[in-house]
Amino acid sequence: MDLLLGTILLRPYVFAFLCVYLLGASLQFGWRVTLSFLPLGYLLAFASEYSSIHWGFPYGDYFYIPETADRELWVFGVPFMDSLSYVFLAACSYSAALFLLSPFKRQEPNPQMRRSNGERRLILLDRPGTRRAWAPWLLGAFLMVLMDVIIDPVALQGERWFLGKIYGYRHPGAYFGIPMSNFLGWFLVAVVMIKVFQWLVARSGSLPRRAGPLRAALAILWGPLLYLGVLLFNLAVTFAIGEATLGIASSFITSTLLAMGWALTHYKRRYPLTDDPSDEDRGEIEP
Repeated sequence: MDLLLGTILLRPYVFAFLCVYLLGASLQFGWRVTLSFLPLGYLLAFASEYSSIHWGFPYGDYFYIPETADRELWVFGVPFMDSLSYVFLAACSYSAALFLLSPFKRQEPNPQMRRSNGERRLILLDRPGTRRAWAPWLLGAFLMVLMDVIIDPVALQGERWFLGKIYGYRHPGAYFGIPMSNFLGWFLVAVVMIKVFQWLVARSGSLPRRAGPLRAALAILWGPLLYLGVLLFNLAVTFAIGEATLGIASSFITSTLLAMGWALTHYKRRYPLTDDPSDEDRGEIEP
C-alpha cells in the first residue's frame, strides 16, 4: 500500500492523465469499455515491456534501472506507472483519430426546440460505423507512435527532471539516443492495443446517451485534448531541461500535427454533410 501511495505521489501527472481518460472515455464509449480496457491495456503493455527487457522484442534491447523501486510500485522489473500510461495513450490516440475522421453535418433547427436565433448548427457525427472501421484503428496507431517520438527522448533524460533515470538502451539509437526498433515496436503494440480497444467499443453495442451539448462536446473532445496535453507536457519538460534541439524537433512534429488537424477540421466544417435523420448523432460541437 505504501508503494502504491508513493507511486501516486511521485507520478501525479500520470494519474491526472488517467483521470481524464476515465472521465472522457466513459462519456464517449461508456463505463464498461473504459473500465474493461484498464486491465487489458495494462497487461498488453506490461507483456510488451517485460518481453523487451528480457528478449529484446518488440522495442529493442533496453533495460530498466530500479532507482525508484523503494518509492513506487514496480511489477517484475517494470515500473507500474509506465505500463499504466499505455492505457490512456492508446485510448486518446484512437479517440483523436475518430475526431479527425468523423464528418460534420449541418443540422436544421428542431421546430420544437428552436434556438433563439433560429440558425442551423454544425454537429460532429460520432457513428458506430466509423468506430469499427480500419481507418481510425491504423490512424490511431500512427498517432500513438508519433506521441512516443516526443515522449521517449525526453524520458531517456529522466535524471535531469522528476522522472528519474529509470531506463536506458544497451545500444543507443540515432534519434536522440532512441533506436528505430523502439518506434517499430511501439507501432506493433499500438496496433494490437487499439484493436483491442476498438473490439471492446464494437462489442459494447449502442453508443451511450449523453444529455446536453456540453457533455456531448466533452465526449468528442477529450481524446484530442488529452493527446495534445501529453505532447505539451513533454515539450515543456524538454525545453525546461535545456534540450533545445530535441525541443525544436518535437515542436515541429507537434505543430505539423496541429496544422494538419486544423486544416482537416476546417475543411469538414466548410463542406459538411447534409441533414440525414437516419444518422446516429452523438457529438455536438458548435461552429
